[in-house]
Amino acid sequence: MPIIKNFTLPASAKRLELSEDLNAKLFIAFISGDDPITKQPWCPDVRAALPHINAAFADPDAPTVAIVSVGDKLKWKEPKNVYRTQWKVNNVPALVRYQRVKGEVRETARLIEAEILDKAKLQAFLA
Repeated sequence: MPIIKNFTLPASAKRLELSEDLNAKLFIAFISGDDPITKQPWCPDVRAALPHINAAFADPDAPTVAIVSVGDKLKWKEPKNVYRTQWKVNNVPALVRYQRVKGEVRETARLIEAEILDKAKLQAFLA
C-alpha cells in the first residue's frame, strides 16, 4: 500500500530518499496529532481532509504518501518547531510533493487545508 504511516522524516527535503527516475515523486501529508481524549486529529481541517488523502492514495498504482504528524497543539503552536523551520509547513493539513530538480530533491507543489478537499485540484496535484 502506498500510504506510509511510520515514516521517519529526515532533517530536510534534500535528504529525502527519492529514486533518480525523472518522474519519481514522494508526497508527504503533514497532519495534526491525535487528541488524547477523542483519539482523532485535534485539527478539524485534518479530520476533513484525511478521507480525501486516504482515498487518493489507496489505489495500489497511486504514488506513495508518507503521513507525518506535527504533534499535539502545543508543539504545533511553537514558532520554532521543526515543521515550521525545516519543512516550511505553516498550515495543517499540508500535502507536499517532492521531486528531483537538477539532481536535488525539492518541493515542487503543495496543497493546504481546504485545497485538499477539491477533487480536481487533488487529482491535478497527483498527476
